[in-house]
Amino acid sequence: MRACVVTDFAAPLTVGDVPVPQPGPGQILVRVEASGLCHTDIHAARGDWPVKPTLPFIPGHEGVGIVERLGRGVTEVAVGDRVAMPWLGYSCGTCEYCVSGRETLCESQRNTGYGIDGGHAEFAVAYARHVVRVPEGVSPFDAAPLTCAGVTTYKAIKVAGVRPTERVAVFGIGGLGHLAQQYAQIFGGDAIAVDVTEEKLSLARKLGAAHTINAAHTDPVAAIQALGGADVAVVLAANPTVLEQAHASLRRGGRLVLVSLPKDNIMRLPVFETVLGGLTVIGSIVGTRADLAEVFALHAAGRTTVQYEIRDLDEINEAVEEVLASAVTARIVFRL
Repeated sequence: MRACVVTDFAAPLTVGDVPVPQPGPGQILVRVEASGLCHTDIHAARGDWPVKPTLPFIPGHEGVGIVERLGRGVTEVAVGDRVAMPWLGYSCGTCEYCVSGRETLCESQRNTGYGIDGGHAEFAVAYARHVVRVPEGVSPFDAAPLTCAGVTTYKAIKVAGVRPTERVAVFGIGGLGHLAQQYAQIFGGDAIAVDVTEEKLSLARKLGAAHTINAAHTDPVAAIQALGGADVAVVLAANPTVLEQAHASLRRGGRLVLVSLPKDNIMRLPVFETVLGGLTVIGSIVGTRADLAEVFALHAAGRTTVQYEIRDLDEINEAVEEVLASAVTARIVFRL
């Protein structure tokens, strides 16, 4: 099969022929139709994070495709089902986090495209109880970005407890941000879109943003405080300065939701302002299988729009450079 393989953290990604994997007990073989490119794929391929993947590996945790073969004991899905293979590729199912609905905190978890070979390939093996069925009528190219960008931002809006009429500032309108904005609006919030690219802000306006702020020309903190401050700020840009701006944009009692992961793993947190303003800082990590099922249901009901560009897998290195240069309005999805 054709697959993208990371063989060296300092080298470009390689696309070539590798053996088709075989499913073991409890696993399935998926014929991949579409696989989204996430910034996490780039971090993984470059070994940016403290715990690095074991080389060689196949990245990609937004893979969507058709179940081709079942391993022994699989009853959760059937051959012919369309399924999504999310970041949470495996969890133990028995620890206190798993049994209390917080499986994304499982300390035994394995992650698709990081600890388990991912979806940037014509075939992928996944654990049957950790894939999520894609509803009838939802395109695999829509479903792929929803599998990470969608469920990650949906979870962020959920844990923020967004209430109707609250102002929700989304810092970073792109593959994740254009979906975060839509979920904030579904929850009844008024979205404030913050970015440095006019094309992305134009997309935010088309999707119904109450306000847009070009941070390349306007101080976002001053602009948001002039509106009365944000009740919630969701940070999707991996830049410590943006994290600090988001915190400073909050009104009293506001909630800062951290989603992006800065390479240097640090931000300055002003303690006086946080304590005296009654601010809450929340870390939000992807979403559960139940969250992803809700994301798919919302999309099947016509409540969300997914913006993406389709590319061939051979173009992955060019696609990575475009993402790093912020030259892509939303998501890139590879056609397998």
